[in-house]
Amino acid sequence: MTSIIVSALKTIIEGNFLVSVMVLVVVSIFCISPTHSYFDMNEELFGAMANNLRLIMLYLGVTEVLICAYCFASKRTQLFIPVGFFLVLMIGSMKFYGVINDVTIDENFQGFFLYTGLSHIAFGALADLKNNKN
Repeated sequence: MTSIIVSALKTIIEGNFLVSVMVLVVVSIFCISPTHSYFDMNEELFGAMANNLRLIMLYLGVTEVLICAYCFASKRTQLFIPVGFFLVLMIGSMKFYGVINDVTIDENFQGFFLYTGLSHIAFGALADLKNNKN
């Protein structure tokens, strides 16, 4: 019974991680489009600052693809722990960006980075447990 629960938990963590990667990449790519962006960039009010934020999100999506490719190719998926940590830290970074540039940052960024970051941390911790068990 315990092994079924553990196996189901592993499957949920792995599936959730894959969903979080897809969400991060798709949302990052859609940030380029003013009409399809998940986040309110307030482009009319902030102009170039909103475009900088769009570009940062695109770079984040591209970086995620490269990090995933490296981690899976090298079989070092425990490296997703620090990646998740930095995604969670992006919550504070976005607030700081808004204060410094005097722009309003969409509150949806907090939930987005919290979800993707914690998913990465959980997946990396699961991979680390598997490596330590072997």
